[in-house]
Formats: sequence, structure tokens, C-alpha cells
Amino acid sequence: MIVPRDNLDLVRGGLGWSHSARLRVALSVAGTLLVVAAAWVLWVDRQIRAYAVKDEARPADAIAVFGAAEYDGRPSPVLRARLDHALDLYQRGIAPLVITLGGGYAADAQHSEGGVGENYLLAHGVPEAAIIAETESDDTEESAERLAVIARANNLRSIVVVSDGTHLFRIHAICEHDGLQVYTSPRPVGRPISRTTRLERLAHEVLSYTAWKLRLH
Repeated sequence: MIVPRDNLDLVRGGLGWSHSARLRVALSVAGTLLVVAAAWVLWVDRQIRAYAVKDEARPADAIAVFGAAEYDGRPSPVLRARLDHALDLYQRGIAPLVITLGGGYAADAQHSEGGVGENYLLAHGVPEAAIIAETESDDTEESAERLAVIARANNLRSIVVVSDGTHLFRIHAICEHDGLQVYTSPRPVGRPISRTTRLERLAHEVLSYTAWKLRLH
């Protein structure tokens, strides 16, 4: 079939308009997604910052310390600060039980974050009967899941959770999702950290929380 030149020009014009329209729609959708993503990041960042400075410590059935690095059986400065804060809460009578959380590393099969935490608390006067060490979890989500199992097995209705301030919003969300009633208590801030490090920690928490919500891990 031969298309007259006039009609061919109209067809070309229509195709050109269609491509332009599709481009505008694509740009509009992309712009909307960027706005939504920015709003989401700002909201999560605001929640993280709020939990980082909010201490909800109150009488509860247990105190749970989320793990951090250990070095050949010794707590890292971050883990020690969390344990010291949990120890202070225990000594103040906040709860009669302390749960230490966190598994080990393939390169160090003899130690775990939870086990190192238990030993640290024992060395500082906490009775063995007042400590439960969880030593298998690999990340925050697994720690929360195992904490929920421990809580059900021991009829623990409320728990004060201890970690770094920027970590607590995500911990609170995961614990609530697992059916736990938790109160957050950030460990005291030590020496000042650089703005870059602080932003890196916030970015890590934003991405980790978003991935958990989207079930990307």
C-alpha cells in the first residue's frame, strides 16, 4: 500500500507527538518517585534522630543488649559502652534479668558477642542466674527474632533494649513486628565522632530499615 506524502507527514507527526508524550509521562513518574523517595528518607531520618536521644528506660522484665564487635573474647569499645549502660540499668533496679545478644564470626569460633557480653557482666558482679546469653544471631533482625523466642519462653512481657542511639529506631520497629513490647535506651555517647561518620551511620540505618520494610534481605 502506498501512503500519500501528505498522509505520511501526518503519520510522522503523530509518532513524534506520541514519543514526546511518553517522555513527559516518564519524566513525571520519575519526578514523583524522587519526591516520594526523598520524603521517605527524611521521615526515616527524623525517626532515627528522635529515638537516638529518647531514653524510655523504665521498670521492665528484662534488659536486652544488642551485640557489637568483640575482639578475641574482649568487647569492642562500642559493645563495652552498651554493656556498661545495661549494667547501670540493672544496678538501678530497672529489671532483674539481662539478655546479651549476638553470634560469633567464622574466624573466631570460640567467642560470640552474646557470650562476651555475658562474661563481661559476670566480671562486673551480675549473677549468672540473672543473665541469658543468645549466641547464634548474625544481624539485628535475627537478634530480635531470637529475643522474641527468649521472651516467650521466659514469660517476659516488657523489655528495655540497649544499643547505639542511631540503631534503636530500627530495633524498636523489628521488635514490635515480632510481638515484643520494648522500651529503648541509648547507651551514652562517648567521644565525639566526625560529621562524615555520623552521616554514614544514619545512611546505613536508613538503608537497612528500608530494606527490612521492603523485605530485600
